[in-house]
Amino acid sequence: MPSQHPEELGHDHVVESYVTRTYGGLPRYLVLNGGRFLGPRWWHTTRFTRHLLNDAAAITDKELDALLGYEWRSRLTAAWLIGVDRRERFRARIGDLLLASEVCYSGSAYCFALARFGTHADAEILTAYLDHYLPRTDLHYDQPAALGALLRLDCLLGNHHADGFLEPDGLWDEWVKGMGRLGYPSHIPAEQRRWADLQCEFANGWRRL
Repeated sequence: MPSQHPEELGHDHVVESYVTRTYGGLPRYLVLNGGRFLGPRWWHTTRFTRHLLNDAAAITDKELDALLGYEWRSRLTAAWLIGVDRRERFRARIGDLLLASEVCYSGSAYCFALARFGTHADAEILTAYLDHYLPRTDLHYDQPAALGALLRLDCLLGNHHADGFLEPDGLWDEWVKGMGRLGYPSHIPAEQRRWADLQCEFANGWRRL
């Protein structure tokens, strides 16, 4: 589906209000994508967190739809707002966007949202994504983020969806080898799980400030 600028849908304000607002000279979407707010030394964490919480609660579903129908910056930000507020009614939309993988960077935010929802349905979406994209050893999309989110959900839900991917010389090992041949660094499952935990536990610890 071709993207539409939110102004075409009567929401011309949403990009400026939710996506490009700056913190320490950086727009929100870059802060979210880089994860610097998860570290202890970023001076703007309190202000950034307060605004993110407030916006996640205040943004309407129609505004989120407008952001999800636009480009990667808007989709990434929308997915984070959806995940923070745990708007599970967007599960199917997030899952469709993740599986389509139409744009760069936003996929990791979809994985965060699914990890935050924390249900068997979310684990199934992540499993379907890995089933589809791990055999593609020529593509570096969001396989690491999806595996990290799935490992977290397996632990929380008592599932073993990720086990099949992590068998010796299985899909994960073959994908990592393929990425190595393309010059990408290796991805360690435990590190991907740690990153998913860090994002979600940080979100779980937020309070309205």
